[in-house]
Amino acid sequence: MTARRILRLTGPDTEEFLQGLITNDTAKLEQGLVYAALLTPQGKYIADFFLARDGDGVLLDVAEGLADDLIRRLTMYKLRAKVTIAPSGLQLQRGTGPAPEGALPDPRHPEMGWRAYTAAPEGDDGTDWDAIRVAHCIPETGIELTPDSYILESGFEALNGVDFRKGCYVGQEVTARMKHKTELRKGLRRVQVKGAAPVGTEILADGKPAGTLFTQSGGHGIAYLRLDRAKGEMTAGAARLRLD
Repeated sequence: MTARRILRLTGPDTEEFLQGLITNDTAKLEQGLVYAALLTPQGKYIADFFLARDGDGVLLDVAEGLADDLIRRLTMYKLRAKVTIAPSGLQLQRGTGPAPEGALPDPRHPEMGWRAYTAAPEGDDGTDWDAIRVAHCIPETGIELTPDSYILESGFEALNGVDFRKGCYVGQEVTARMKHKTELRKGLRRVQVKGAAPVGTEILADGKPAGTLFTQSGGHGIAYLRLDRAKGEMTAGAARLRLD
């Protein structure tokens, strides 16, 4: 499980501050967990995270490896907004079995189970998360999601990670244009995999670059593909691939 850091944002401007930055609508905090991302002005991925209401504050659940840079960027955008960003003292527990009291459903997909924030050590119930992610083509921070990613190519619309009615946020113009004015020519797709190849192996179709193979489980994998070339059998190192 990717190590997480749980931050707490407080102050009277917290939700308005987040609303102007992130890909999802903070009004959805009334309904439970919110999955969202922070993008560059050019629409590329910086970080994905979960938000949860916590009393008069908002918890922010982000991968440990992205936390310091995310704090730096949020602080840069904060200017005069009355918002404080601090450690929460909480840890993430997650699972797919019976949910403990206070747990919230993962908004990306029902099979991703629940997430809970408590003082107990970080942990889960032994779920095979890669198998679930591959089955539903759900990207993971630092694997399928990188600084080169665009969120629509990464499936954020299906994962309830972007709202097209909320108004402006950083990177919104590019994201909206990809949604309404262009046909996506690249994106994450599930593939059948015969054999195995390391994460990040280049995919070839008829000898031409066609994408990259990422997480694999049970004879399937998540691949980032040039959709015009992803036809018939492809190769990734010694592995043979085909669109699922």
